[in-house]
Amino acid sequence: MTTSSCESRSSAEPQAHFKAADFDYDLPPERIAKHPLPDRSASRLLVMDRATGELSDRGIRDLPDLLAPNDLLVLNDTRVIPARLFGRKPTGGKVEALVERLLPQQRILVQLRFSRPPVSGTELIFPGEVRAEVEGRDGRFWVLKLPDETDIADFLESHGQVPLPPYIDRTPEPRDRDRYQTVYAHHPGAVAAPTAGLHFDEALLHRLEEKGIGRVFVTLHVGAGTFQPIESEDIRDHRIHAERLSVSAEACVRIKQARSHGGRVVAVGTTSARALESAARSGRLQPFEGETRLYLYPGCPFAATDGLMTNFHLPRSSLLVMICAFAGHAETLRAYRHAVDRGYRFYSYGDAMLIL
Repeated sequence: MTTSSCESRSSAEPQAHFKAADFDYDLPPERIAKHPLPDRSASRLLVMDRATGELSDRGIRDLPDLLAPNDLLVLNDTRVIPARLFGRKPTGGKVEALVERLLPQQRILVQLRFSRPPVSGTELIFPGEVRAEVEGRDGRFWVLKLPDETDIADFLESHGQVPLPPYIDRTPEPRDRDRYQTVYAHHPGAVAAPTAGLHFDEALLHRLEEKGIGRVFVTLHVGAGTFQPIESEDIRDHRIHAERLSVSAEACVRIKQARSHGGRVVAVGTTSARALESAARSGRLQPFEGETRLYLYPGCPFAATDGLMTNFHLPRSSLLVMICAFAGHAETLRAYRHAVDRGYRFYSYGDAMLIL
C-alpha cells in the first residue's frame, strides 16, 4: 500500500502557485548547529500561534506548560542505523555507500559515491572483507547483494558509521551514536534521525506524563532523500522519496480518544505528521502499513494533525514546504527570519519550533 502527493488544494492557500525560490531564506553559516548541546532538553523553542501568527521565545523545558491535559504527542520511534559504509573496488578504488533501506533476500538499497560508476556484477569489498555484489540501479540508488551468511544488522553495527547529515561537515564522534538517536528509538530502519524528537529526555517525558499529556508512537523510517532539495521551478512538480511507515490500530484509537476529550494531536516532527497524514488520506485516520510518497505543499489539507513541533529546515526542502502548508507560507518565513535574528540554532542538532 502506497500513498502519494495530496490531490486537494482546498485549504487556506488554494490559489497559491509557489516556486522553489519562494522557499529560500538567508542563513548565516554560524547558525548551523554542528554539535548537540550537552543536555537534550536545553534547546530553545520558538512558539507560533497559527491563528494569530504571534511568536514567543521559550525553551524545550517549557513544553509541559505550553500543552494542556488530554493533549497527545505523536512520536516517531524509528531507530537510526549506522548506515554509512566505506569500502573499495577490487581494483582499489574507494567507494562510499549510504544505506537507504534494507531489502529482502540479503539486499540493501544504497547511494554510492565513487570515482567511476561500477557495472552490474561488480563486487564491492567492505570492512571484514565482506563482498557485496552490485545488482544494478534503482533510480538514483543502487541495489547491493550481501552474502547469505552476513547478518546485515550486526554488520552495520560493527562497521557502519553514524549517517550525519551533509551539512554537519565533520567526522562522527562517539557521542553521535547516542545523540543522533531519540531516547525512545525502537524499530531500526532510519538513515536520518526524526530530529524534533532529539530534544526529549526521560525527565521531560516524565513531566509531560505528570501533566496529563499523553504520548503515542508511530514509525516512519526516514530516508536519506529527506535532504534532497526541490529542483523543479514549480514546487508541485517535485517528487518525494518513498519511506516505509506504520500507524497501528492502537495509535488510531488513542488519537481519536484524545480528540473526543478535547485534546490536540501534536506531531513531534514532520515525519510523525507525514505518517499521520498518510494514514488519513481517505479523510479518516485508519491503520496504515506500507510506503508513503506523500508530499504536502501549500493548499494541501491536514486531516489528523492539530499541532506540530519541528526543527528548522533547509531552504528549498520539502520539509520547509510542509511547514508552510501547515502554518502558512508568509507566517513560516517570518518565523524563520525571527529565529535567525534571535540567534536560534538550525537543522538537525539545532533548536525547535512549536506550532499550535
